Amino acid sequence: MAFEELKQRQSVMWGKSPFVSIAETITDLHASVAEAMNVQPGERVLDLGCGTGGVAELIARPGVTVAGIDLAPGLIEIARARAAERGLSIDYSVGDCENLDAGDASFDAVGSSVGIMFAPDHEATAAELGRIVKPGGRVALANWKPGPGVQDIFKVMSPFQPAPPPSSPFDWGNEARVRELLGDDFELSFETRENVARYPSGEAYFDDMAGNYGPTTTLVQGLGERAGELRAAWIEFFGAGPVEHQRPYIVVTGTRR
Repeated sequence: MAFEELKQRQSVMWGKSPFVSIAETITDLHASVAEAMNVQPGERVLDLGCGTGGVAELIARPGVTVAGIDLAPGLIEIARARAAERGLSIDYSVGDCENLDAGDASFDAVGSSVGIMFAPDHEATAAELGRIVKPGGRVALANWKPGPGVQDIFKVMSPFQPAPPPSSPFDWGNEARVRELLGDDFELSFETRENVARYPSGEAYFDDMAGNYGPTTTLVQGLGERAGELRAAWIEFFGAGPVEHQRPYIVVTGTRR
């Protein structure tokens, strides 16, 4: 599938469900990115692949110009509503991280919490990061690592999907690959951390993902009668009892050369 066609589907898929409850399970990732961005008064900063605004809300404060961009209009609507409820000044817009409507060197810091990793064209995304960050500016990314962890979820779902994606989002959790993508433009550092998703049962885990995580919601809705098979496979993998799913991620911090 061509990247442009895939992104059109992604813009709908990620907005299929509200995501907010899922975002609450990754607040540590949001905090890691916000901390690494090291936002200072007077700066212009961006939460890229912002979803419902988890990072943008943490860095929004008087004297800082904050923007949030995401491919999914549905998630941007939720982010705007959340900002209004909290009295936060955040400029949210729909956009493509592979082709941003932003000038060269227009941001002092750009962060993304498991956002840009799902864009299919990794090279284009990396090039945009290098283009929009000012010399001496910062980039901060939290990306799921490959192997045991969040990739388990996609392995459970994969037998029920028609075709694999054209690129693996988990490449962004591989230090060597990130150095290939960003190393020419940024001085990079890496730290591995672990997120833990806790649910009372494997069934509760599935229900939350099926109802609130766009890719799983879309898959379940398209399976029809086979949705029960996916549910059973999920519960078999994660167990019927309490779940503590350990999900490693990498924090990438970079300074623009």
